[in-house]
Amino acid sequence: MTDLSTLARDPEWLPHRIDPAAGTLQFLHIPRGDLSGPQFLAERTPATPADEAFLPLDALDALGAEQPDPGPLHFIFHTAFCRSTLLVRALDIPGLATGLSEPGILVSLTNMGDAGRPLVKPMLDLLARRHGSGDGEGEAAVVVKPTNHANRLIPALLDARPDAKAVLMTNPLSAFLAAVVRKGMMGRRWGRQLYLETMGYAGMDLGMDAREQFAMTDLQAAGLAWFLNQRYFAGLAQAYGERVRVLDGDRFDAARAETLAAFGAFTGIGIDAARAQAIADDPVFARDAKTGGDFADKSARDAAASQSAVVEDEIAKVGEWIGLIARQGGIEAPLRQTLF
Repeated sequence: MTDLSTLARDPEWLPHRIDPAAGTLQFLHIPRGDLSGPQFLAERTPATPADEAFLPLDALDALGAEQPDPGPLHFIFHTAFCRSTLLVRALDIPGLATGLSEPGILVSLTNMGDAGRPLVKPMLDLLARRHGSGDGEGEAAVVVKPTNHANRLIPALLDARPDAKAVLMTNPLSAFLAAVVRKGMMGRRWGRQLYLETMGYAGMDLGMDAREQFAMTDLQAAGLAWFLNQRYFAGLAQAYGERVRVLDGDRFDAARAETLAAFGAFTGIGIDAARAQAIADDPVFARDAKTGGDFADKSARDAAASQSAVVEDEIAKVGEWIGLIARQGGIEAPLRQTLF
């Protein structure tokens, strides 16, 4: 059985899932070298029974007493399909920074709603433990990229860590909708679900009754979800001021080294121009960030799956419609890039 001190001090033991009914917190042991694998952390399972441990939630105070002071923590929030996974993979730099892609514990906190808010800070403190000597010294910072389904948590995450900086990552609507299309029926269903979800925490009066909303096409619903996230991010940028910057995913792809250097300057992580260029030249950019496969092959498959005159016409029409809604609401969509 893993002891309390090990769970508190060893950053390789990540908080993974909360079971509110059982009153337990699950930890998974994930070695430092395995963090940047293609699978999201939320999807990980214990490699062996010894790589899993459970702690009663009422033992969190004792856990906190054992835990070293957390290091700096920063965030990448995103609207989906905008290369945020690639960015956090690129920022996972042993000896300098730890990148955590979609930790499962943030899914648990989101699912718990208001009941999970008191647990936000202790869970972030656990994520912010620095890999290194074990006494709190080690890599300069931890960069966390939550799932976009945890976007409702953003204010709670930023309020719990007043020292944290956040990059809000997005992309043009056309690229977002093309990604929805190439995922087939489940992608279109996901777009509708995202619309329902986003309306729950960042909704606005769209002047449509229930029948009109039901009659929307899949891409209209997905487009509205994208727009509501733009509006939500605009409010976050205004509320949190200098702690927040916006990054366009396409711009990141076209200027990788410049993006990485700007991220380093914004967060205080030591990524100078030379280090940024070295990371930009790394093979990580030749692999699909989500699967680990060849990126060129994936791009070719994506193009074949989503490019047709019918699809392009539908995306263009949805773009015109969302543009009209954005102008009427006085919202810039997509948000203007501010990271560099």
